[in-house]
Amino acid sequence: MSATLAKKLLEKRAAAHEKGKVIIDRAEAEGRALTAEEETSFNTITAEMDSLRAQADRLVAFDQEQKDIEASLRNVPGQGEDRNQDPAGELLRSMLKTRAGEWDYAPTKEERQEVRALVKGTPSAGGVTVPTTFYGQLMEHAIETSAILSAGATILYTSSGEEISVPVTLSAPVGAQVGEGQVIPTSEPVLGKRSLYAYKYGDLCQISRELIDDSAFDLESFIARQAGRAVGNAFGAKLVAGTGTNEPSGLITSTTLGKTGGTAVGGAPTWDDLIDLFYSVIGPYRNSPNAGWLVKDGTAATLRKIKDLEGRYIWQPSVIAGQPDTIEGKPVFTDPNMPGVGLGAKSVAFGDISAYFARIVNGVRFERSDDFAFDKDLVTYRTIIRGDGVLVDQTGAVKHFAGGAS
Repeated sequence: MSATLAKKLLEKRAAAHEKGKVIIDRAEAEGRALTAEEETSFNTITAEMDSLRAQADRLVAFDQEQKDIEASLRNVPGQGEDRNQDPAGELLRSMLKTRAGEWDYAPTKEERQEVRALVKGTPSAGGVTVPTTFYGQLMEHAIETSAILSAGATILYTSSGEEISVPVTLSAPVGAQVGEGQVIPTSEPVLGKRSLYAYKYGDLCQISRELIDDSAFDLESFIARQAGRAVGNAFGAKLVAGTGTNEPSGLITSTTLGKTGGTAVGGAPTWDDLIDLFYSVIGPYRNSPNAGWLVKDGTAATLRKIKDLEGRYIWQPSVIAGQPDTIEGKPVFTDPNMPGVGLGAKSVAFGDISAYFARIVNGVRFERSDDFAFDKDLVTYRTIIRGDGVLVDQTGAVKHFAGGAS
């Protein structure tokens, strides 16, 4: 049911895209810029497209969430045939999958135990656990708020927060033709390493006991979602633009220059600029299944107006639920933490996103305490994520476009 509705929403989105093309085509045919009325109409259409896409993605996420809940319930004692299955472990392993494959990690018996937080002092039970579905909701929302994670970054899930050193090659050896009897020249790879630490991000929320007891809906699920978005936004912002000093090294911070824009265009990219950026990334990275574009929402609106040399719009909207729009056949991901279009701004990134490693320590902790604010009769919810991120291959796996001078 949800999948059918999601498809209809994406079809409506494609129709809106066609309306936007008509506005741009008319102005271009008349050799003029958009009028104020046309600009308003185009922005309205763009906003509608974004809304329709968000609705479709939520429906897809809802279906998956329902499947996760049903899978968990099947493994509650007395509810399924196999009581020894590990739904939390399976959920984690599914979250670790990227388009490049799955990180090969075998958790210990202790690590496979379901992650739960005790709810103390509940009158009806005296102490129950937070449902394991909370864990799935939190991790899911953290990924949705970070475009890098959903774009195919390599996720390393560890049970402790010690430093992780990732060995990398900085340059490869170069062979040469050698004549008979001549000395073979020496050429060796240059090796280096990237380090991943465990920086902490958290959120604390306090709710009155009266509100919890009298609420007519599942308040704790709502809090879990909001907390997941909060820590996801905090962590995700650093994965994009972190400085690398006492915080993650953001993707856009570590990319190399692929193309500088022309002058007198306010830093906006042209079709030629995007093509140059596309081919500035070497074939193995450009052709990777994890290759994609990363831009800010406002930049996406700019790119939607660009045509190629044959008069075709370079932006191709997706009509498949859960699949992003594309440019040159490569998916486009938007993140609010990316720089916007501007002079000198790194407004567009392109390359193999799986070369960015994101480390998460022990997933997302969601805990409840009835005792922390006992004197105020408040229930406290705490959400914490520890992690880091770094572009392990900084030789050109991901490159950026920078706006030209004025």
